[in-house]
Amino acid sequence: MNDLDPALDLSYDTLAVHTGIGRGTGVGVGIPIQQMAAFQFDSLEAAAEEFQLNTGSSYARIQNPTTKALEARITALEGGSDTVCLASGQAASFTAMLSACRAGDHIVATSSLFGGSVGLLSNILPLMGITATLVPNTPEAVSSAMQPNTTLVWAETIGNPAGDVADLSALAEIAHAQGALLGIDNTWGGVGLLCRPLNFGADIVTHSLTKWAGGHGAVLGGSVTVGHQHDLSRNAIYTGGSPSLLDTRGAGALAWRQRWFGTSQLGMILPPQSAFLISQGLETLALRLNRECQTALALAEFLENHAGVGRVSYPGLESSGHHALAGKYLTGGAGAVLTFEVEQPATFLARLKVIRMAPNLGDTRTLAVHPWTTTHGRMPEADRRAAGVSPQSIRMSVGVESLADLQADLEQALA
Repeated sequence: MNDLDPALDLSYDTLAVHTGIGRGTGVGVGIPIQQMAAFQFDSLEAAAEEFQLNTGSSYARIQNPTTKALEARITALEGGSDTVCLASGQAASFTAMLSACRAGDHIVATSSLFGGSVGLLSNILPLMGITATLVPNTPEAVSSAMQPNTTLVWAETIGNPAGDVADLSALAEIAHAQGALLGIDNTWGGVGLLCRPLNFGADIVTHSLTKWAGGHGAVLGGSVTVGHQHDLSRNAIYTGGSPSLLDTRGAGALAWRQRWFGTSQLGMILPPQSAFLISQGLETLALRLNRECQTALALAEFLENHAGVGRVSYPGLESSGHHALAGKYLTGGAGAVLTFEVEQPATFLARLKVIRMAPNLGDTRTLAVHPWTTTHGRMPEADRRAAGVSPQSIRMSVGVESLADLQADLEQALA
């Protein structure tokens, strides 16, 4: 039974449907669900080796074959070296941050982040002695906030919900100059379809697989992928002790720590049924997201010229201050989410007849939400505004419906 030949130069669309599936007589055409808690060994030596290396299967909290197949698929799509899948996007971000930081360390993060990420940086990590500074999404602001103990720079490919695009190469240069790692939440980048941050210097890429990877609003999941090159020589987590993590794990030290923390120690595992559903979602991601990007751009242009709409934030618009960065880092489209302002959000949302009000992204259905009172509602007002949220903001995740139907629904709701 053989998987894909690594020497083949395959496109995204092909990798998305074949990676993780074996070949051979009697082998199923798809990723099977393997629902069990533990896996057998035929010798004590094999058991001891597996618990040290974690290359196969031992206990489902550490690794499951169904999840392992999904991890291989995400690794291929993001162009990384290894991936660990977890219970949610929040679990993935938490694991990624803990892989680079310990008590006494500092994080510089851009302020236009998902509200849950801001919560981790502001409420959870400080309990562990890790501090964070949130700054505007510019290289200059990030550079000025760097401290001697900064070990991680954190940003989103496209800010949620501001629609600002991170200057990935510049952020990587700033982080690496000080020996810090660059972590990018690439959820809006569509699991490498629209953007591969690792190609621009990022060290860690996370996803909420709940979104475009799952694609149908039916499953929760998250992932952390590491690149092929990252300098850990100035991070005490990896250089301290004798022997150090770098001594014992080498180039795989970063990925090993993420799996050890996220699954083995914290138990934030992705169930095999969820891994199966996400694997299926990835097989149609390119078809869905390419269509959604086209529709999102058309709706952004429509809304930008509508008298009943205020500011529209979408990096695909030529009027966007992030249009040039979108052209540099995004391929095939500027994402499927746009944010716009209306005078009476409650009235507008209540009038929608096709578009549904729900706090998710990447669904096949178009969803709208009021970030000020929902996704970012628990943040202080200053933090909400720094994230690009105002009381008039509507965030809309565009689905696969007819453009004409969506535009008509927006028109009647704005009337």
